[in-house]
Amino acid sequence: PTFLKIRKAKSVEDFKPDPYLATVLNCAMWCFYGLPFVHPDSLLVITINGSGLIIEIIYVTFFFIYSSSSNRRKIIIALVTEIIFFAMVVLITLKIFHTTKDRSMTVGILCVCFNIVMYASPLTVMRMVIKTKSVKYMPFFLSLANLCNGLVWVVYSLLKFDLYILIPNALGAFSGLLQLILYASYYRTTEWDNRTQSETQLFQA
Repeated sequence: PTFLKIRKAKSVEDFKPDPYLATVLNCAMWCFYGLPFVHPDSLLVITINGSGLIIEIIYVTFFFIYSSSSNRRKIIIALVTEIIFFAMVVLITLKIFHTTKDRSMTVGILCVCFNIVMYASPLTVMRMVIKTKSVKYMPFFLSLANLCNGLVWVVYSLLKFDLYILIPNALGAFSGLLQLILYASYYRTTEWDNRTQSETQLFQA
């Protein structure tokens, strides 16, 4: 729904690309973590995060197309920085660590950090919600997806007892819950326009 609004308005308005940029690096890191020579028997981790990476790249492309020139520069800088960092992680991991145990621990710790960054990235939007008493630029479905995604991965991590997956996703589920609480608290004081009215009605239903 958020990107349909952006496409119709042909502008990102006050929507922020931070969560999507953070998720690009997060998904890339988890794809690397799930490779057989890093953490064996993690096909589900690769397939889900690989799909997520493709989707997030499409989202960032939308932001890039409909952003101002200054925001485009910021997006390019962020993506280039992420690519360089990811390449360095891959190179260092493969050159320095030679067992899957060591690689799993090293990449797993980094994945925990970036997973937390991904879930924390909406904090900039949450701060704006509290300040303006408006949830217009905090997409409801993104908040709901964060909660559901975190809960699903928590269950998966408990089945395989993978602390690297459990810790950040438990925090992510909590972050998604906080966002939904904010949404419930401030959606009545939000001045909706025609593009966002349908989402509000769905939430009220």
